[in-house]
Amino acid sequence: MKLTAEIEAKYQAELKQADIDHHKPTAGAMCGHIVANLWYFDVKLHQALWYLKGSGTIELQHFYQELIAENRQQLDELGAILLDENELPPATVAEYTQYTKISEEPRLKYQSVTAILDETAHDFTTANMFIDRAIILAQREQRPVLANYLTQLRGYNNRKTRLLQAQLGKTAWEDLVEVDDDED
Repeated sequence: MKLTAEIEAKYQAELKQADIDHHKPTAGAMCGHIVANLWYFDVKLHQALWYLKGSGTIELQHFYQELIAENRQQLDELGAILLDENELPPATVAEYTQYTKISEEPRLKYQSVTAILDETAHDFTTANMFIDRAIILAQREQRPVLANYLTQLRGYNNRKTRLLQAQLGKTAWEDLVEVDDDED
C-alpha cells in the first residue's frame, strides 16, 4: 500500500482529534467505544454459541444466532450513522482493542450455560454504560438522529438483558449493577 503525504496528514489529524475527543468526550468518541464493544461482543456471542452445552442448548443456540445477526446489523448501522454525522468510527482491530470495554475470557467456553448467560447479561450492562453517556452527549451536541438511534439501542439491550435474566430465574437488573469508574 502506497502512503502519500496527504494520507499521512489526514491520519495524523484523525489521531490528534481522537485524543482531544477522548479527553473531553464527544458523542462521536463515545460511539467509537460502542462500535468497538459491538465488534468484541460479536466474538463473545460466537464463543457462547459454539460452546453452550447442556439442557436447553438448542433453543439457546437459536437465541445466540439472533443476537449475532442483530449485533452485526447494529454495528453496521451505527458505523453508517457516525459517517453521516461526519465522524470516523473505529475500523481496525487495533482501534477496536484500544476502545472496547467488553472483556474477553477464553476460559468461558468451559463454563456452564448459567455462567455464559450471566456473562452475556453483564456485557449488555457494560455496553449500556457507554450508550447512556453517548445519548447525553448526542443530546447536548444537538445530534437528534444519533441520540434516537442510541436510545433505541438501549431499549434493545434492556429487552435482551431481561430475557437473559429470566432464563437465569432473575429479574431484569438483578445482580447487574455495574460500577462506573468514569462517572463524574
